Amino acid sequence: MKRLFKGLALSVLITVLVAGCCNKEKHAKYVFLFIGDGMGFSHVSLTEAYKAFHETGTFGSLPLTFTQFPVLGMATTYSASNAITCSSAAGTALSTGTKTKNYLLGVDPDSCALTSISYKIHDAGYKVGIMTTVNIDHATPGAFYGHETYRNNYYNIGAELSQTGFEFFAGGDFAQPNGEKGDQKSLFELTEEAGYTISRGLEEFQVNKGTNDKHLLLSPVRPGLETTSERETVPYVIDRKDGDLTLASIVNAAIEVLNNQKGFFMMAEGGKIDGAAHKNEVVSTIFETLDMDEAVAVAFEFYKQHPDETLIVVTADHETGGVSLGARSGYVYSLNNVDSIVEAVASGESEYVAGEKTDASDAASTRDRIGWTTTSHTGGAVPVWSVGVGSEKFAGRMDNTDIPKRICEIMGVQF
Repeated sequence: MKRLFKGLALSVLITVLVAGCCNKEKHAKYVFLFIGDGMGFSHVSLTEAYKAFHETGTFGSLPLTFTQFPVLGMATTYSASNAITCSSAAGTALSTGTKTKNYLLGVDPDSCALTSISYKIHDAGYKVGIMTTVNIDHATPGAFYGHETYRNNYYNIGAELSQTGFEFFAGGDFAQPNGEKGDQKSLFELTEEAGYTISRGLEEFQVNKGTNDKHLLLSPVRPGLETTSERETVPYVIDRKDGDLTLASIVNAAIEVLNNQKGFFMMAEGGKIDGAAHKNEVVSTIFETLDMDEAVAVAFEFYKQHPDETLIVVTADHETGGVSLGARSGYVYSLNNVDSIVEAVASGESEYVAGEKTDASDAASTRDRIGWTTTSHTGGAVPVWSVGVGSEKFAGRMDNTDIPKRICEIMGVQF
C-alpha cells in the first residue's frame, strides 16, 4: 500500500512538473514601443478620415496599420503634479513606471534618479535603440536614458546618451551640442569618444553600419543650415527632400543594428505630431501621424517574420490640441482642402509653413470644419494598440505607468 501511494505521489509530481513546463509563459525577444507625441484618439480618427477623403473622394474612415492591431486599450496620462502632463513627466512614466512632476525628466517628484526600462532590458542582455523625429535629447527620448530636474537642460541630457552603452540612437541633432552658452565640450566628441559612430543620413549609415556595434544616426544638415544654432531635426513630412530621414527609414536602420538572437527593445517616437498639434496645424498633424504609421508598418513586417517572438505597442504620451472632426454647428466636416494645400506647396504657390500657425493653416481648419480647443496638451486618456507576444496584457484601462511594467514582464526582465 505504501508503495502504491509513493507511486501515485510520484505520478502526481511528474504531472505537475510537466504541466508547469508546458504552461511556461512565452517571453518576447523583440519589442517595439512606438510613442506618438501628442497623438490622441482624435488625431488618429482625423488621419483615418483624411485617408478616406484622399483615396475615395468622400467621407469615411480607412484604417492605419496600427489601428488594425487586435488589442486596444487606453492609458491615463496625468502627472504627479498636474491633471495635464507635460512630455517629460509622461515620458518618465512610460520609461520608468513612476509618476513625476511636470518638467522633471527621469527623476521622481523628490528629484531622485529613476531607472528606465531601457537600462533594465539592456542589463538583461538585450540590445537597445532609442529614436525620434525631433532632437535626440528632447523630452520623450531623453526620458529613456536621461535624468534631469529640468527637461530643458539639454546639454546634460545629451551627455548621458554617450554613457548608456545602448547600441542605437537616431533623430535630430543635440539641441545644445556645446552647452547653453556654447562653451562646453562638444557632445559629438563625447559620443565618439564613448565608441559611437556618428552618421549623417542613411547613405553614411550604410557605409558605417558594419564598422561598429554602436551608432548615432542623425538627420543630414542641409546647405545653409550648418551652424550649431540652426541645426535641424528630421524635417516635417511635407518639407522633406531626397536623402532626408523618415521614421520608417530610422526603424529599418535600427533593425539592422539591433537584430540578434538574444533580442532587442526599441522606442521610436513620432515626435512632430505634437509640434503640429501645438500650432493647430491640421495638414502636418495628419502627415506626421501617417509617417509614424509607416514606421509601425516596418515593425509589423518584422513581426510577420517572427510572430511568436515579437511584441509591438503603439501609444502616446498625451493628447495635444484637442482636435475635433467638426467645428461650429452642423453634422459635417471635410478634408478636401488638405490635398490642395499639399499641391500648392509642391508648386511653390502657397504661404503654408509645415508645423506653423499661419493664415494658410488656419484657413485649412476653418474651411474643413476641423476644431481645436487649445494650443497646449489636454488631460484625456490616450490609446494603446498592440499585437504579438503578451499583447493581451494591454487590453482595457490602464495608467501610463503600467506600460513599462508590462513590457518588462513580457520580456522576462525584472522590473
